[in-house]
Amino acid sequence: MSRNRGNTSLKRKRRPENPMRDYDRLPAELRGWLSNAVLPWRAQSVQRAYDRAYQRTGDRGLALRELDRLQQTLIAKDARNIWGQGHPACTNAQ
Repeated sequence: MSRNRGNTSLKRKRRPENPMRDYDRLPAELRGWLSNAVLPWRAQSVQRAYDRAYQRTGDRGLALRELDRLQQTLIAKDARNIWGQGHPACTNAQ
């Protein structure tokens, strides 16, 4: 059963965590980014990706843009696996 995620080739796992508690512990800028995210990110995953991007760039805005780029890459990968290379989401992928 695909539930609310639809048809996807991205990994899925059941975890014994409290996702709302984890979300509430995120900084406000990451909660804001997650509220507009296309993919169903885990709070820990987005925090880890943001921390890596911030460490590399030293700028919060650039780190958030890096999250956008990462999300677009994942969307393109999934679109390529599900609908093929001709899907519009694949044109911007690296």
